[in-house]
Amino acid sequence: MKRVLITGAAGFLGSHLSDRFIKEGFHVIGMDNFITGDSKNIKHLLDHSNFEFVEHDVTEYVDIQGNLDYILHFASPASPIDYLKIPIQTLKVGSLGTHNLLGLAKAKNARMLIASTSEVYGDPLVHPQTEDYYGNVNTIGPRGVYDEAKRFQESITMAYHRFHGIETRIVRIFNTYGPRMRLNDGRVIPAFMGQALRGEDLTVFGDGSQTRSFCYVDDQVEGIYRLLFSDYVEPVNIGNPFEISIKDFAEEIIKLTGTTQKIIYKDLPVNDPMQRQPDISLAKRILDWEPKVHRAEGMKITFDYFKSLTEEELYKSEHKSFSGFIKK
Repeated sequence: MKRVLITGAAGFLGSHLSDRFIKEGFHVIGMDNFITGDSKNIKHLLDHSNFEFVEHDVTEYVDIQGNLDYILHFASPASPIDYLKIPIQTLKVGSLGTHNLLGLAKAKNARMLIASTSEVYGDPLVHPQTEDYYGNVNTIGPRGVYDEAKRFQESITMAYHRFHGIETRIVRIFNTYGPRMRLNDGRVIPAFMGQALRGEDLTVFGDGSQTRSFCYVDDQVEGIYRLLFSDYVEPVNIGNPFEISIKDFAEEIIKLTGTTQKIIYKDLPVNDPMQRQPDISLAKRILDWEPKVHRAEGMKITFDYFKSLTEEELYKSEHKSFSGFIKK
């Protein structure tokens, strides 16, 4: 049985990837330190014979006993609330964490896929964004801790591939949504849905003309899975190219939830990207992949998930994993 290590396994995408690899017959070793992950995301897997969990911070030395065929590195804060609150840890997981895992991949002769992000493009001057665009990023701005962690992650991954011959893959993930997202993590969809469920007005930053492109989690996981088993080593965009303005999206949420809230406007955060849309021509060509789930379908599934949350989960302002966290 092939063995795969998935870091960030208790997070949104990491938990869905764990499900997929178990379904495909792999033995999954999940790893997380619960800084932003949640144990409830993997609770259903803990008694599965092909799943084992290791609580560990990948910025410390990583040791896995036995053979290891694949590593998927998804350990990282991914929302503005998280990486602005824990900037040093965000930088460390992208640098030290990636370095440790590449060393493990070298020792085990394992193929490693890293989760990069559309944020490497910054506030893009090219639209839609293609993989050969180098980006427009403020290295010292508040978002730089996340952007630069991911850009360094890509660089060291390619260095290990070229210098040590490690089999590596890089996925650039665009806005992804679905069940198991944290309701109050600051990203657009859980923020809007949380406000709607609490009867609050929906907050739009700037004038709402900035755009995003939302990809349902099942489509994202399929793209990642295909990329891992492809022969392509350079970055690949995986996302949904159907673009929508934040203002129009807020109105879509109000219609979906059947609420009567207004849209209120606040100042745009520093370096917030004005346009975000993936060019997925490369993924179509080399992976035969494109998203299948229409936004209306995916949003209904996601809203039903958020509606099922307890009142405590609906109203808590931040994730419990931050309580008692010791800064390093």
